[in-house]
Amino acid sequence: MRKNRKPVFFIILIIALLMAYTAIFGVSIPLGSDKAFTIAGAPEMRYGIDIRGGVDAAFEPVGLDRKPTGKELEAARSIIETRLDQQNILDRDVTVDKDNGYIIVRFPWKADEKDFNPQEAMAELGETAQLTFQDAEGNVLVEGSHVSNSSPEMDRTTGQYAVSLTFDEEGTKLFSKATQKLIGKEIDIYMDKTLVQRATVNEHIGGGKAQIDHIGTYDEAKALSDKINAGSLPFSMTTKNHSTISPTLGAGALDVMVQAGVIAFAIICLLLILYYRLPGFVACIALLIQVSGQLLALSIPQVTLTLTGIASIILSIGMGVDANVIISERINEEIKSGKSIPSAISSGFKDAFSSVFDGNITVLIVAIILMIFGSGSLLSFAYSLLTGIFFNFVAGVTASRLMIRSLSEFKALRQPALFKCRSRRVTL
Repeated sequence: MRKNRKPVFFIILIIALLMAYTAIFGVSIPLGSDKAFTIAGAPEMRYGIDIRGGVDAAFEPVGLDRKPTGKELEAARSIIETRLDQQNILDRDVTVDKDNGYIIVRFPWKADEKDFNPQEAMAELGETAQLTFQDAEGNVLVEGSHVSNSSPEMDRTTGQYAVSLTFDEEGTKLFSKATQKLIGKEIDIYMDKTLVQRATVNEHIGGGKAQIDHIGTYDEAKALSDKINAGSLPFSMTTKNHSTISPTLGAGALDVMVQAGVIAFAIICLLLILYYRLPGFVACIALLIQVSGQLLALSIPQVTLTLTGIASIILSIGMGVDANVIISERINEEIKSGKSIPSAISSGFKDAFSSVFDGNITVLIVAIILMIFGSGSLLSFAYSLLTGIFFNFVAGVTASRLMIRSLSEFKALRQPALFKCRSRRVTL
C-alpha cells in the first residue's frame, strides 16, 4: 500500500519557519519557578572584535617576588586561551610579553553588553587567581593545577546537582592523604583569597575522583565547575590596565551587512523559482533551513561570529545553491528523457548525490583540519563552514528530496512543465 507523503512538505515547511523565527528572534520557554529554556536569537549572538569591538587587557602576576619565567607565562597563556575557548570566545588574541612579564588579552564584548563596561567584559575570563583546596587552618592541601577535569552533573540517588572532580596522579595522592585525615571535617576551595566552595568530607577518597554534592541549581554547579577548571594558573594574575577596541567595520556596518544578506537571499530565491520552478521553490525552503540552522549553531552555544565566519556562511550558502541547482538540473534531464515524475525525481537525486557529496566532502576535510589546528578567528571560519556543510546535507539533500516527493503527490502539481527548467539547451 502506497504511503501518503502529502503532509511531509507542510511538516518540513513548519519546521523551516520555526527555525527561521528562532534564529532571528530567539525563544524563551518557562520551565517553572525562575527557570527558563532560552535560545538566543541573532541580536544576542556573540560577534567578533572586528564587528562589535572589544577589550584589550594586560594581566600581570600577583604575589610573585620574582619575574615569571617564559615557561610559566606560556602555561598561563594556554590556560587563559582554554578559558576563552570554553566560553566559545573564538575571536581572541592572547600574547605573552616575556620582557615585562605580562599577558595581553584581546577579546570581544559580550553579546548583550550595552554600556561597553571593560570591567564587566573582562569578568568573562573568570577570576584570574590561583585555585587551592585548604583545610580549616588555611593549609593548602591540593592546588588547582592537579585537577584534570571538573563537570556539573545530577546525583541520581538524591536528585540534586553536584560537581565531579578528577585529579591527576599527584593530585590523587595529595587528595587521598587529605581526605583520610579530614573525615567529618570540611575542605575549603579558594580562588586566591576568595572562598569559592566549602565541602564536608564524608569518607576517604583514594581513587582520584570526588564529588561536591548538595548544590542548589545546575547553573550554580556549572559556575563552580567552570571556576575549578579555570583555576590552575601557575600564579595569581590581575588586570594591569585595559583599553577599548573599536570595531573595524564601523558603526552600523553590521546592519548594512544583514540588509544586504536578506536582499541577496531574496534575489537568489526569486531566480531559483523563476528558472527551476517547483524544484526551485523547494530549494528556497532548503536554503532557509540551512541558513537558520547555521545561525542557531552559532547563537545557542554563543560561538563568536567574525568576518571570516560570515565569509564561511556565504560560502556555505553558495554550496547549498550549487547542490540544489545540480539536483534540479538532473531532474530536468530525466523528465526530458521521457521518465515519469516519480522516476525522474528518484533518478535525479540519485545521479546528483555523488556530485554533491564529492564537492562537500573535500570542504569538510578542510574544515576539520582547520578545527584541529586552527585558533582564534580561524576557528570561527572552520566551525561555521562545518555547520554549513552539515545543514547542506540535511536541507539540500534530505529535506529537498522529502519535500519534492511530497509535492509530486498532489495531482495539480504532477505536471512535467513544473519540474523543467527554463533552458534552451537540448538534451541528446
